[in-house]
Amino acid sequence: MGNPIWDKKPLELLMREAGEEGEHTLKRALGPINLITLGIGAIIGAGIFVLTGQAAAQYAGPAIMLSYVVSGLGCAFAGLCYAEFASMIPIAGSAYTYGYATLGEIFAWVIGWDLILEYAFGAATVASGWSSTLVAFLQDYNINLPPQICDVPGAKWAMVDGRWGPESTFSVDQLARATQHATTTANFVAFFAIILVTTILIIGIKESANFNTTIVFVKLIAVIVFIIVAGMYVFGHPDIAHQNWAVYIPPNSGSFGTYGWSGILRAAGVVFFAYIGFDAVSTAAQEAKNPQKDMPIGILGSLFICTILYLLVSGLLTATVHYSRLNIGAPVSLAIRETGVKWGSYVVNAGALAGLSTVMLVMLLGQSRVFYSMAHDGLLWKWAGDVHPKFRTPWKSTAVTGFFVAVTGSLVPIGDLGQMVSIGTLMAFVIVCAGVWVMRRTRPDVRRPFRTPWVPFVPLMGILISLAMMLGLNGVTWIRLVVWLIIGMVIYFGYGIKHSRIRSAS
Repeated sequence: MGNPIWDKKPLELLMREAGEEGEHTLKRALGPINLITLGIGAIIGAGIFVLTGQAAAQYAGPAIMLSYVVSGLGCAFAGLCYAEFASMIPIAGSAYTYGYATLGEIFAWVIGWDLILEYAFGAATVASGWSSTLVAFLQDYNINLPPQICDVPGAKWAMVDGRWGPESTFSVDQLARATQHATTTANFVAFFAIILVTTILIIGIKESANFNTTIVFVKLIAVIVFIIVAGMYVFGHPDIAHQNWAVYIPPNSGSFGTYGWSGILRAAGVVFFAYIGFDAVSTAAQEAKNPQKDMPIGILGSLFICTILYLLVSGLLTATVHYSRLNIGAPVSLAIRETGVKWGSYVVNAGALAGLSTVMLVMLLGQSRVFYSMAHDGLLWKWAGDVHPKFRTPWKSTAVTGFFVAVTGSLVPIGDLGQMVSIGTLMAFVIVCAGVWVMRRTRPDVRRPFRTPWVPFVPLMGILISLAMMLGLNGVTWIRLVVWLIIGMVIYFGYGIKHSRIRSAS
């Protein structure tokens, strides 16, 4: 008998599980529109509202548009591979399940454990951003929340011109006008935001999807309002746009990644975070009404729509405001204020708040479904796979994940976690792309409702672009990834390998 860590989960077993029905299985309630909005809900968030301006200011200038093309191209290669797997293996679990079927149990465990970095820590990061956005949004209406409950422990805040904010966001002259100072206790706003989203997810997938669909349309309206208002401003003031775009690719400053072509590549790695989320659609495969047809539509449709929106927003952003002024927390809000359309600022801030809300929802949805799949295979504790008899959702894993993320988001200064999220996602991309290639060679007979074109070119490009982006991340992120994987290996060899259903069946 061979080493069980290399055992693969038989495709026939996966297909049988996909066809199971009853009160202990996930409810099939999602159509193609739900899946596309699920993807848009995950993708459009912190990236489009924050990272675009910062990457343009620090690395690429107006050529940030080209960075989005490079990053989107890498995601498109991976997305085509995800679409083939999601239609062929319509099971909750995303890259974890695909790795199990193609590369073996040890790879499945690594990617399942790794996806926690993407979904759980990603949700914690976004919860912190949601809190800051809510504070700014309420202050537009002269409502000030107590700063003590709005940031991680020990952060210094000040009130300047009637608005509270972290001291680091104010200039020296502004701080000289501060009327009050405060030290924060914990980010209870982020904590309760996650608890609310967790409750919605436990109540039901259909309710969650409908809530998400509603908010996605609010968010899209905000993005479209920005495109229309900024577009009219640019066409009405061509001299300003010409001046801001006079140097489309700023000359390199002498170091790699600071403007020039290397800056475009560095910015592509940064704004990659803005694309994270389309793979979350595949975690809901077991809850899709017609996964063979609808999963590719959901994955590729959401990716295509968001790429177009990103190109329009990044172009108009740098045409409206000179890129050197965009290294701030709310660049889109600054650009809309620059146009002089005050109501547009309110709409965009509301859209940013809605955008971050749906990212939290989809990331927590994805995390609990990965836990559900791993527990169903015996690699995690049995309680993580329990489905609520009434709501038909994996309620225990959702509740535990939600509480963990809420505590993390309220107490931990996020800092480099954005890069942790990116490295976790990129590793998933590499495994999925490799899995499609392996599967075409080992099981060419399997029915594929959607086939990735140009194999092995597409999977190979997905692997190479993802690895290149991983290598662009800093050394500390790699060290944290290794430590995280070591913790995962301890759990796998201490529990998972002994309780694996594949091993016990063999």
